[in-house]
Amino acid sequence: MPHFTIEYSANLDDRVDIAAVVDLVRTTAIETGIFPVGGIRVRAIRCEHYAIADGRDGFAFMAMLLRLGEGRDLPARKRAGDHIFTKLSQELDPLFADEGFALSFDIQVIDKETSWKRNSIHDLLIAEARHG
Repeated sequence: MPHFTIEYSANLDDRVDIAAVVDLVRTTAIETGIFPVGGIRVRAIRCEHYAIADGRDGFAFMAMLLRLGEGRDLPARKRAGDHIFTKLSQELDPLFADEGFALSFDIQVIDKETSWKRNSIHDLLIAEARHG
C-alpha cells in the first residue's frame, strides 16, 4: 500500500510540470522493487493558501508523504526513500538554484490493525501478466 501524497505551493504551477513529477515518483517507486505495482498511488495536492518563513511571495515548497503498509524493514525503507528522494531532488534542481525552495519527504508506516483496504487492481494486473 504505497500511497504518495505530494503537497505543493501554488506558486510552483508555472515552474514545475506537476504531472511529470507525479509520474517520476510512480516510476521511481517501481524501480525500488519493494512496492507492489498495483498498490502504488501518487497524488498531488495544490495548496492555494500557505505561508512560508517570513512570508515572501517567492518562497515555495513541495512536501511528500509516503504512507506505507507494514512489512518492510528499516534498511529497505531507507534505500527506497533515498532512491526516490534523490531522483525527485534531481528533477527539481532548478528550483534550488532559485531563491527559497523547500523539499521534504517522510515515510509513515501504517498499522495494519487500523487500516482497511479493498483493491481489485492487483488481481487485474496478475491476470493480464498471465494472459498477456
